[in-house]
Amino acid sequence: MTKKEIIKTDKAPAAIGPYSQGTKAGNLIFVSGQIPFNPETEKMVEGSIKDQTEQSLKNVKAVLEAAGATLDDVLKCTVFLKDMDTFSEMNEKYAEFFKENPPARAAVEVARLPKDVGIEIEAIAIKQ
Repeated sequence: MTKKEIIKTDKAPAAIGPYSQGTKAGNLIFVSGQIPFNPETEKMVEGSIKDQTEQSLKNVKAVLEAAGATLDDVLKCTVFLKDMDTFSEMNEKYAEFFKENPPARAAVEVARLPKDVGIEIEAIAIKQ
């Protein structure tokens, strides 16, 4: 039976509730939703959705790296947007992180996100 491993890193925002930054079971890695909080400055990234997307994906990347994986290992992302009118801007920045063989993805507009940010991104990856 595969045992669940908790992924934790100080290079991504700490969990502020009853959840983990990520979990790993066998070769599957599940990254909890990452918001645009910069763990180095301990401040939320303000400004454009591009800036917020970049920080959120940097946080996803940090959790993956703590699990021994990279963005290339991502199978699927879910992007939660506060405003679907920002989709094209988010997509432009997102494409910079997934240049080749991008993962499957869903992007949805939601009524509200933690800390009233504009974006949250979660990921599922596989480490071969």
